[in-house]
Amino acid sequence: MPLELARNTTNGENRNVADALRLLLRPQDAANAMAISPRLLWTFTKNGAIPCVRIGRSVRYDPQDLAHWIKQQKTLP
Repeated sequence: MPLELARNTTNGENRNVADALRLLLRPQDAANAMAISPRLLWTFTKNGAIPCVRIGRSVRYDPQDLAHWIKQQKTLP
């Protein structure tokens, strides 16, 4: 479904399609996706554990980077 169609419809199903097409997540969206607080996400970002993309003053997160970080956390001892 083209992004334009997703934006022009009003039901929730198509809105989720538009959300899935996002290449980068805002901090609040990234924190929600990871089920952590924005403050904890920023702590991980600040210490370099989770990479971010800076666009001007905006901070965004690549969902693939978040998935990679989660996978690393699941390693067995």
